[in-house]
This record gives sequence, structure tokens and C-alpha cells, in this order.
Amino acid sequence: MRARKATAGSAAAVVGGLALLIGTAAPGQAATAAAAAGARTAPSCGAAATAPMAAATRPNAAVGAETAPGTGLTGSPAPAVTGDAAQQLAYSLAPEAPIGLWASSNLTLRTPVSQGTVRLDVTTQGFIAASLLMQRYDEKSHRWVDLDVQPTGTEKPDKGAFSFPLSVAASPDHPATVALRVQAIDRPGRLAVTASVNDGHGHTYRAPTRNTVVDRPTTTVTGWPRGASLVRGGAAKEFELTVKNTTKRAYPALNAEYFAYGQGDGRALAPKDLVLQQYVPGQGWQRVSLVPGGCDPGMGAELIPTAKKPLAPGATAVYRMRVAVAGDAPLVNVEAGVSVGAGNTSFHYQNLPFKIRGK
Repeated sequence: MRARKATAGSAAAVVGGLALLIGTAAPGQAATAAAAAGARTAPSCGAAATAPMAAATRPNAAVGAETAPGTGLTGSPAPAVTGDAAQQLAYSLAPEAPIGLWASSNLTLRTPVSQGTVRLDVTTQGFIAASLLMQRYDEKSHRWVDLDVQPTGTEKPDKGAFSFPLSVAASPDHPATVALRVQAIDRPGRLAVTASVNDGHGHTYRAPTRNTVVDRPTTTVTGWPRGASLVRGGAAKEFELTVKNTTKRAYPALNAEYFAYGQGDGRALAPKDLVLQQYVPGQGWQRVSLVPGGCDPGMGAELIPTAKKPLAPGATAVYRMRVAVAGDAPLVNVEAGVSVGAGNTSFHYQNLPFKIRGK
């Protein structure tokens, strides 16, 4: 799996049961979603699945000129000049940054900079700064390029800094603008960004701090009780996953996954031991194939899309499912659940455990 970003702490570990589900990921898109919905723990599929990553995986120029699914932004932006004529440095940031979507941003200079450095200092509320992604658009290569991350230490997880070199022949009459974008992949909260530029000749220019709200669609699960149990060879248990886009941005590519893991009674739970079905309007109940996951012997399945693309603000996607257990399944406690996200970023993860009984 090539994860775009996985961070320590509450940014969470990768859900092991989903690691091999989306084998047809688009260019620049990881093969699975990260469990980034708060401080929830990932399934206990072994140390590899639950241990936090020591550092972020940041492939340079991760997203090309094409638009990656779920980004919500076109691949080749037309940056607009920001700020007023008196500002040597101006910075703008979209007022909302829904989790898993790129939020537009740009930097405008009205003074020349030769071999300078741009620095973006971030302060977060509700999530850790290490879970942010920031990129600039390179006009020469027509690609989005990851910004360099400045280490800030673990004593201030709400602080972070990004930087990139810059040389421009800007003036008040001929301003230069750099297109930027930011994406949050952890929990809802607030983000403040302060931009500054060292012009390489002893001068530092600073722009006013900009703020944005980090939010996500509202996700609920109904019908799955606490302490649920299933009898092998018995009736299926039905439940429903509902996703309502309560943000002001459309989600171009919504995806949902189901995963399960269990080991005991002499062997591990295998895909043949569970029967997962999903109700599709106009088609009835459809079998959804479970496949081995990245933390073998975990397993998972990509659910059938039920909403129109994109999922507009105020729109709802409903996933109606039922799970049954095969007659020869092992008698184990199963760690199962669902994950919902956009592209390769999960904005909701919920554990739905159950026990397999003999009768």
C-alpha cells in the first residue's frame, strides 16, 4: 500500500482490514483509506496495523495535473491575485476545508524575491498539525508538489510549518501569485495559517493569519446493537450506514468499506465464513465479496455506491447491509466495522464488533 499520509497519534493507523480493497485506485491515489476519525482504535490485526507510523509518507509531486478523485479541485488552477495593492505579501485560504478534500489557497507577492523562502506556520484545534497536507502548483511541470515539512517536536502537536523556495520578479504593478492547497485528513476542528516570506536579502514579509473550519459529513450507523452476536448458519443481522453531506462542499468520490477480523478456535476467520449483502434499490440484495486484507487474516469489502456523484451539500447516501455467518465458521469474537471517506482519505471509522456463537 502506498498511503498518501499516515501520522502518529490521533491521526491514526491504517485500517488493516481495508488494505487491499481498492485495487483500482487512480494515479496519485492510495489503495485504501486511513482510519482518521478521531481517537478510535484500528482493529487488532497485529502490531503492523495498530502501531503508529513514525513519520508521514509524503511522495513528492504526489498528484499530477489530472484531478485525483475526491479532491474537489481541478488539476490546473488559475490562481487569482489576492490582497490589496499596498500589501507586499498577501495570503488567502478557503473558509472551509472538509476532511479529504483540497481547500484552495494562494500567496501573492508585490515585491521581488530572489532565492527566498516561503514559510506557512499552522496552528490546529481539534486535530494534530502533522495530519495536514499542503501543496503548491508548479507552473513548469503542471503538477502539485508537496511542501517541505519543518519538524516542530511532539511537545506542540498543534503546531507545524511548511516551506518552499521562491524567486519571483514581482512589483506592485505586476504581482506574482503562487497557487496552494491544503487538506486535512484527521478530525474536525479549526486551522490557522500564517504566511511569511524571507526574500533572501535580510527582509521578511508577513501576511495576516487566515483561518478555516475543518469539518466532515455526518455519518451514523443504526441497527447494530452493543454486544451483538450471530449464530453460525443462522439468520443475518441487518444494519444501515447513513452519510449526510453536512458540509458546504460537494464530495466528488464517496466510498465506504466494511472490514472484519477474528482469530481463535484453532483458525482465523476467512472470507468464506461471512456472508455480506447490500441492498441496492431496483436490484434487491446483492452479495458483496469479502477479500483478504492487508493485515492477514483480516478481510474487507468495498461497498456498492448508492449515491449520485458528486454527493452535493445536504445530500444523503444510505448503505443498507446484512451479515450472516457460515455453518462451519470458527467461534470467535469478531472485530468488524465500517469506514467512509473520499478518495483515499477516511473521514469516519466505526467499530461494529460481534461474537459468533454455535447456537
